[in-house]
Amino acid sequence: MIEMSSTQIRQKFLDFFADKGHQVLPSAPLVPQDDPTLLWINAGMAPFKDYFNGSATPPNSRIATSQKCIRTNDITNVGKTARHHTFFEMLGNFSFGDYFKEEAIEWAYQFLTEELGLEVDKLWISIYKDDDRAFEIWHQDIGIPKDRIVRMDKDENFWEIGTGPCGPCSEIHYDRGIEFGCPDGCKLGCDCDRYLEVWNLVFTQYNKTEDGEYLDLPNKNIDTGVGLERLASLLQGAPTNFETDLFMPMIEFITQNCDVEYGESKEADLAIKVIADHIRSITFAIGDGALPSNEGRGYVVRRVLRRAVRYAKVLGLEAPFLHKIVAVVVEVMGDHYSELVKREEQIVKIIKQEELRFEETLEQGMNMLDEVIAELKEDNLDQIPGDKVFMLYDTYGFPVELTEEIASEQDFKVDLDGFEKAMQQQRNRAREAREDYDQGHGELELFKDLRKSLGASQFVGYEEQAVRTEVLGIVKDEQQVTKITAGEEAKVILEKTPFYAESGGQVADKGIIETDSASLKVIDVQEIADVIVHQVELEAGSLEVGAEVKAQITSELRVATARNHTATHLLQQALKEVLGDHVKQSGSLVTPNRLRFDFTHFEAVTKEQLRKVEEVVNQKIIANLAMKIEKMELEQAKEVGATALFGEKYGEQVRVVKIGDYSLELCGGTHVDQTGEIGFFKILDESGIAAGVRRIEAVTGQEGLNYVQQQEDMIADVATKLKANPDEIVDKVVSLQNELKSLEKEITSLKDKLASSQSEDLISKVEEINGVNVLIDGVDGLDNAGLRKMGDNLKQELDSGIIILGSKVEEKVAFVAMITDDLVEQGYHAGEIIGQVAQVAGGGGGGRPTMAQAGGSRPDKLTAALEKAKEIIVAN
Repeated sequence: MIEMSSTQIRQKFLDFFADKGHQVLPSAPLVPQDDPTLLWINAGMAPFKDYFNGSATPPNSRIATSQKCIRTNDITNVGKTARHHTFFEMLGNFSFGDYFKEEAIEWAYQFLTEELGLEVDKLWISIYKDDDRAFEIWHQDIGIPKDRIVRMDKDENFWEIGTGPCGPCSEIHYDRGIEFGCPDGCKLGCDCDRYLEVWNLVFTQYNKTEDGEYLDLPNKNIDTGVGLERLASLLQGAPTNFETDLFMPMIEFITQNCDVEYGESKEADLAIKVIADHIRSITFAIGDGALPSNEGRGYVVRRVLRRAVRYAKVLGLEAPFLHKIVAVVVEVMGDHYSELVKREEQIVKIIKQEELRFEETLEQGMNMLDEVIAELKEDNLDQIPGDKVFMLYDTYGFPVELTEEIASEQDFKVDLDGFEKAMQQQRNRAREAREDYDQGHGELELFKDLRKSLGASQFVGYEEQAVRTEVLGIVKDEQQVTKITAGEEAKVILEKTPFYAESGGQVADKGIIETDSASLKVIDVQEIADVIVHQVELEAGSLEVGAEVKAQITSELRVATARNHTATHLLQQALKEVLGDHVKQSGSLVTPNRLRFDFTHFEAVTKEQLRKVEEVVNQKIIANLAMKIEKMELEQAKEVGATALFGEKYGEQVRVVKIGDYSLELCGGTHVDQTGEIGFFKILDESGIAAGVRRIEAVTGQEGLNYVQQQEDMIADVATKLKANPDEIVDKVVSLQNELKSLEKEITSLKDKLASSQSEDLISKVEEINGVNVLIDGVDGLDNAGLRKMGDNLKQELDSGIIILGSKVEEKVAFVAMITDDLVEQGYHAGEIIGQVAQVAGGGGGGRPTMAQAGGSRPDKLTAALEKAKEIIVAN
């Protein structure tokens, strides 16, 4: 066996199969690009599903990869076993109708024994029980003894998912020795770590039909997978995957930052392993564009990250800590996965932000869970109700799995059925809310019927702004009608229309529909069931189905909208340039007056970054780039690199909008012909609207000019009030601020002098009550700070005593109470006294036994409140 680093193993594998005629492809991103059935790329073959089923043609009939993978279905086993991980690398070689069993088996054996030096007599082989050909190759051609070839049933050595391509498997195992086995002896297939599965060879040779028949495939395929982590553990003599060079740098970093040694404590080791594993998953997932959120793969990222945070707390590592380990992951993996190096800074920021966000709610959630468990223990119950689990999830962001883990540590179960019931109730409430909203839109079925009878609407607005057309239908109050008259509102369907229906964030066109005797104002346009529906107000005359009309949009509004829509394309590309490739559109609004663009980003965009984005967009406007819009097949659009909106449904034919060589997007909206027509672009605001989602609002063209002019008018107005030139106002404001600070200091000094002067007068008003020196009085014009200062001065004059002062301040009243230490020992308490005093004046307050402050809303009750103070002391 040859000792190798993980980097050497990976490269040797790829080089080996490159020499065998394989095209080495880079790892696909963890986020599936065109497969909505997958949350993550979870196997080496996952990116090639279309090649295996024949729906797409591979670039080469032989391919080899080292594929990044994420699986979280066994997340609770991570750290408890030697091999479970949430992130791993799958080395694989694939054949699409090229070579088959003979070559796959021969090359796997050759790589393991000749390239890696694994001992031949420690190799064990499992095959599907009926796969005689695989047995012949392993035994007769390769020379593996019969007693080390084990036939296994379908559930172990046959790969299939429903109907479609499938086939038998052959797994290569390595006998690590009896010290890794069960005490009473074991055999291949045991759950212990003695027989380590190294490589799985899948021979896709059948097509399973709906009737359950297994028919021979005309083109047979090979799909293999070998875990890099497992190979590294063998070649580096590591007892588990965690002691390899893929994990030890992270483990060493973690232990260096906490008072724990790896290998000393089972509990600590579990925490260390979980963190080391999870930080790899989080780093790679975020690097491939999956941001933490409450849905889909974003929820997986958040769940894994929060689980790691909790285990960090077990080690005494306070958040934020995980983000510090990213640099170690990049150092270990960055040589092969250069995207980590490129995006390291972004990954660190996102993880740190998410840690801080979770820290805010973790303590509250943990306290709540502890309270729930304590109550259940008192009632001798051992299951956390589903509604409580849902409350933790919904209110505190506690992943259900985290609640399960914490509960199990205290021998509690979780009512998952009850949780699902609570979740369903929430979904029902949301659906009912949607149904309530949808009331009044009951004509949907009506328009579906109209679509069948009238056909889909013909939109000609890209080329025409006014057309002669025919009225095909009129709908009023969710009923088809044949005629409407002046003053009525209705929905009108035209044979063809220049009106753009609201779509893709762009608002609808406005305009008019008219005949010789009728005039209709178009106030909205929607597409319902493929029918373009014009919401109209009939201003004069009457309109009947079948009438010939002229439909004309308001050109100025269309042009202004087009400016803003093209500007959003420029803005998106500029944001990618300035902030990074992780930026993705999350929503938009394009109107004639302004544009709004929502995008994924992990923190507020700085003033400097916004300035740069604005500068880039305006540079492209000044460059007067030409717009090119063409229709093409969806697959062709993807091949040329057009940006698509994630989650958007596209037809086979798509519209591709190209702006010079700068931007390329799928878009159905209206645009200018040259970027110079936008005129000017100005960002008005940037804000956060959700976790990981930011919003920019901006204006262009005339609205941009209007904004600048408004700012100029404002500056001029301020300059006039300051009696300065516009270019002097900053210096003038600074000067005024300095002057204000000086005056505030002077006022404070005068107040102190006033308090000191009044203190001298007040000391003569001290009276003795029950043998205690007491000063109770009202003073004029002092705020809380002034009263406290006066109280301190008076207290210094009294060796022993109680001081209670009140003052009217801006239609309110303030109180202060001070008591010397000797009287506190006798039972007097400033906080308790002042609270009762303030109540008389319509307020409240409290504080320490020696000093307390309070306020009230009834200055007219000041005298009565001070009398109450005297009553309290007399009664003490």
